[in-house]
Amino acid sequence: MTQEEMTSKNNFIWEMIEEDNRTNRFSGVVHTRFPPEPNGQLHIGHAKAIYIDFETARRFGGQCNLRMDDTNPTKEDTDYVDAIQRDIKWLGYDWDDRFYYASSYFGQLYEYAVILIKKGLAYVCDLTAEEMREYRGTLTEPGKESPYRYRSVEENLDLFMRMKEGEFPEGKRTLRAKIDMTSPNLNMRDPVVYRIMFAEHHQTGDEWCIYPMYDFAHPLSDSIEGITHSLCSLEFEDHRPLYDWYCESVGVHHPQQIEFARLNLTYTVMSKRKLLQLVTQGYVSGWDDPRMPTLSGLRRRGYTPEAIKQFIEDNGIAKNNTIADISRLEFNLRQDLEARSPRAMAVLDPVKVVIENYPEDKEEMFEVPLYTQDETRTESREIPFSRELYIEREDFMEDPPRKYFRLSPGQEVRLFKAYYITCTDVVKNDEGEIVEIWATYDPESRGGMSADGRRVKGTLHWVSARHAIDAEVRLYDRLFAEENPDDVEEGKTFLDYLNPESLSVITAKVEPHLVQAQEEIAYQFMRKGYFIVDPDSTREHLVFNRAVALRDSWAKMAQSG
Repeated sequence: MTQEEMTSKNNFIWEMIEEDNRTNRFSGVVHTRFPPEPNGQLHIGHAKAIYIDFETARRFGGQCNLRMDDTNPTKEDTDYVDAIQRDIKWLGYDWDDRFYYASSYFGQLYEYAVILIKKGLAYVCDLTAEEMREYRGTLTEPGKESPYRYRSVEENLDLFMRMKEGEFPEGKRTLRAKIDMTSPNLNMRDPVVYRIMFAEHHQTGDEWCIYPMYDFAHPLSDSIEGITHSLCSLEFEDHRPLYDWYCESVGVHHPQQIEFARLNLTYTVMSKRKLLQLVTQGYVSGWDDPRMPTLSGLRRRGYTPEAIKQFIEDNGIAKNNTIADISRLEFNLRQDLEARSPRAMAVLDPVKVVIENYPEDKEEMFEVPLYTQDETRTESREIPFSRELYIEREDFMEDPPRKYFRLSPGQEVRLFKAYYITCTDVVKNDEGEIVEIWATYDPESRGGMSADGRRVKGTLHWVSARHAIDAEVRLYDRLFAEENPDDVEEGKTFLDYLNPESLSVITAKVEPHLVQAQEEIAYQFMRKGYFIVDPDSTREHLVFNRAVALRDSWAKMAQSG
């Protein structure tokens, strides 16, 4: 079902917004935002949030902002800001001129904090972080009030101003909301509003030495921007009372927060902390490593925006967290690439075939369609043919079982769009490994059709040895060997579940046409899968990444196991 075909009955968020429109809650206006923290690159879980925010705005004729919730300068970077913008545009969305930073509102947020103090709803606290944890209580025990909770408004205003002026060291004081230390919701037990941090901010420099907490800056930034519907993932459900409390207590425009189930995938971790650990500790080559679930990694792997968005649509917008099977995402990619990908021949594990009755100095060119799956497309390329070829080693068996239709002694097969050949002999090295296959060809079968109408059941892809190009091929698999690497055994970490075979690098023989392959155009290597040119690739050194195999080999392995 496409987004155009979806109705509000398939989307509880749209149902809620339609109800708001019926009651004129926001005067019929729908204004959403995507508010990432620039402390890491976006992953496929964020793609779901992006999709929901932008598509909801589009569905109701509204607008969607992009805002960096940049309240922690020690973990944020402009490189992340740039990467986030690239990834959103790659997915096909644009925020027009509505690009904002929460840091642009620091002055206004400070004034909002002053309003809370003046209302007796915030106080400066001298408890250390450790003491604050002790006072907070647990899920079953209420917290204790800070001994600084009943400072006068005047003293709190003075101390808060002095915090702003840099008079106190880090950790010495915080500004806390005065709510309820006995609340069953721990988020409401006098949360920190501002903390002292002597850190340079990537946007504001050293202008500030106090920074608002995310839970304070986020709802009030939404309010400043006139957001009507604050759409966020389910882990923020317990934060909604605090979101509402800040808006109501300051007395400003109050958006509606709506939570949806986040996107989780099997054989994957989504935690930014864990992804950063994989990068910084060298388990992957970077944020854009094709094994990573980041959008930059998926893009480099060969995933398309269309496949990702179709996967999100197929999984639906739900209220309860589930874990989606990664094989479903791979299915969506195959479906998308099957229709759009040009075809090519590449031999990943080559063994040489010598056609003994083919003239040594002869060469032929065969014109072969680029899009064999689509008869309406007329593009083609020329493939050279000569006496010596490469085929896949797995396409020959010296002692085959019954119903084996590939090449074997005395058995005839078709070389794709070329000739029929029959194996006559094999040459082995001292270890008994086959290094050459000798064969004869039928000159009357040019183009892969016999003159007498006989048929063969096996068709092999091939590359002319004289014209083949060496290419580095990176065979990527799932980064983790366990279905749920977040569910760790005692004494282990998620790193213990890394798949040691998540990357294999081989040298393949590919047809000369692939020298012209362009980045972000995936090719189907016949019978092998979908491959895309890596940014490392040059005309002198071709590099291809496998986006996905032609079938789900993991599912097949699970069934056989």
